[in-house]
Amino acid sequence: MPCGEDWLSQPLGIVQGFFAQNGVNPDWEKKVVEYFKEKLKENNAPKWVPSLNEVPLHYLKPNSFVKFRCMIQDMFDPEFYMGVYETVNRNTKARVLHFGKYRDVAECGPQQEVDLNSPRITTLERQTFYCVPVPGESAWVKEISFSFLNPSFNAYVNANQARVSPSTSYTPSRHKRSYEDDEDMDLQPNKQKDQHAGARQTGRVGGLQWCGEPKRLETEASTGRQLNPLNLSSPFDLNFPLPGEKGPACLVKVYEDWDCFKVNDVLELYGILSVEPVPSALSNDERDASLLDPMECTDTAEEQRVHSPPASLVPRIHVVLAQKLQHINPLLPACLNQEQSKAFVSSFMSELSPIRAELLGFLTHALLGDGLAAEYLILHLISTVYTRRDVLPLGKFTVNLSGCPRNSTFTEHLYRIIQHLVPASFRLQMTIENMNHLKFIPHKDYTANRLVSGLLQLPSNTSLVIDETLLEQGQLDTPGVHNVTALSNLITWQKVDYDFSYHQMEFPCNINVFITSEGRSLLPADCQVHLQPQLAPPNVEEHMSSLLAAVLPSVLNKFRVYLTLLRFLDYSISDEITKAVEDDFVEMRKNDPQSITADDLHQLLIVARFLSLSAGQTTLSRERWLRAKQLESLRRTRLQQQKCVNGNEL
Repeated sequence: MPCGEDWLSQPLGIVQGFFAQNGVNPDWEKKVVEYFKEKLKENNAPKWVPSLNEVPLHYLKPNSFVKFRCMIQDMFDPEFYMGVYETVNRNTKARVLHFGKYRDVAECGPQQEVDLNSPRITTLERQTFYCVPVPGESAWVKEISFSFLNPSFNAYVNANQARVSPSTSYTPSRHKRSYEDDEDMDLQPNKQKDQHAGARQTGRVGGLQWCGEPKRLETEASTGRQLNPLNLSSPFDLNFPLPGEKGPACLVKVYEDWDCFKVNDVLELYGILSVEPVPSALSNDERDASLLDPMECTDTAEEQRVHSPPASLVPRIHVVLAQKLQHINPLLPACLNQEQSKAFVSSFMSELSPIRAELLGFLTHALLGDGLAAEYLILHLISTVYTRRDVLPLGKFTVNLSGCPRNSTFTEHLYRIIQHLVPASFRLQMTIENMNHLKFIPHKDYTANRLVSGLLQLPSNTSLVIDETLLEQGQLDTPGVHNVTALSNLITWQKVDYDFSYHQMEFPCNINVFITSEGRSLLPADCQVHLQPQLAPPNVEEHMSSLLAAVLPSVLNKFRVYLTLLRFLDYSISDEITKAVEDDFVEMRKNDPQSITADDLHQLLIVARFLSLSAGQTTLSRERWLRAKQLESLRRTRLQQQKCVNGNEL
């Protein structure tokens, strides 16, 4: 069995070793998973695994062990593959068993062919996910992740100098055939098989395999030729939810426990990279000539294009290990509830108070000296939906920052500050044109049999900043009205209704929505804070840039850890404090029945919750309850004063 570092560069060799030892006994599959689990537990081992998020695809060796941080954008139909198959040598008649797991194509040696009538063939099922890089992932997340990876990246490149060139050509050392085509070969007359054999000798890609050690098909990246033989006029759409996103999309093959995952989950995957062009390189004529499965032939050209894209654009990852991520902040342990993470959490919580004070000062300067708005921005940034009661999401805290200068660069640069603090975010410029023309809601394309993404297909804990200061007078058309409704539903119910043409399907979400506006927002909000600038910098851009430049990177990292960690803390209210809050509510109602409603009490409890958590307290104290009442009183007084100045604007 291969040893040493071969588990990174030759993982299939490791798999082959376990398969050879155990044969058709299914225990070999569990042993493979356990082997890689143990390898990744070794000191800094995950940092040595090349990441598709940081390393360009052309640097990566085919069939090497890689990792990928991604979001499930779509789930395709399950597919069947040959888990175990048998080859027979045409000359010696010797038979050899092979495993099909973690591969796209069946491997055959010289003079070998798959015996499709062998009783030892095992047909298994796997699930395919279409995964994209995490939408809106902040640049600092990528930079810190890459700095962690950097030593391994250099070592990886040095160890694979032959692959540093952007060329995607290489010479296969073994002869391969496509799994999907093997089953159809027994339907072909011998004459057609001979024709395919002749084609293989000349290096052509027929319905099944190519032989004679021809060069790998050149891809679009290296030659400009159209690898996709379907030759559709439109370029291949990687289906990213947000505009301007970069990074590879991947077809992810999952072999175990795929029912644990759902659309929009964020995963960290470890698996075997496959860039075999065969499954995506069969033209319609070649498919007909190889007599593929009749059910497969009913696929439309668009569906073939979407589900079997060129591997140069959409590589495949055969998953060995998959982990659903609580968060994507590289400064924190991946799983905060594990025993080994408790020391980190405890150490950080011990220095929470000065970090909060520094963050409050930092955000106060960003909000032009408005300390009250900075307090509420902190509460907003650590808010999260902690449970759902019937249809009501508890813990959501959408803040509307009104009083922002109209058509100013202030909101743009405030968003830049938020980008530097949170792991994932997106700024939606709420103009009439954007509302009428952008696609907010994901919808099902039945022709291509895929889920077409929309702006609101976002993973949990994404910060969505809606800039309403850019809104001018104009007419919303029907798509624009639907988009406004979708935003309202997202804010109110924390759900997005995906469009499946004949019906809508609710997808619960957990998105932090922050709205900047001149007056009161057109969208619903849990809390409106009117901005009262105490500073008037002549140049907002310079002010914000100097603010960021003045913060030490180590301090900025503490802010990032603070805002991510506090989302995951448990919180409770003792019976004693519950009774005190109830008595307080009754007393306030007694003095003035109109002064506070049940909704106002709920708002107070939410503010008190996140105020406590922001101070590192996981239970509500009398002190924090009084402070929450004080903040709410100041906020409401400010709104009332502004209303008196501007009439009914607020």
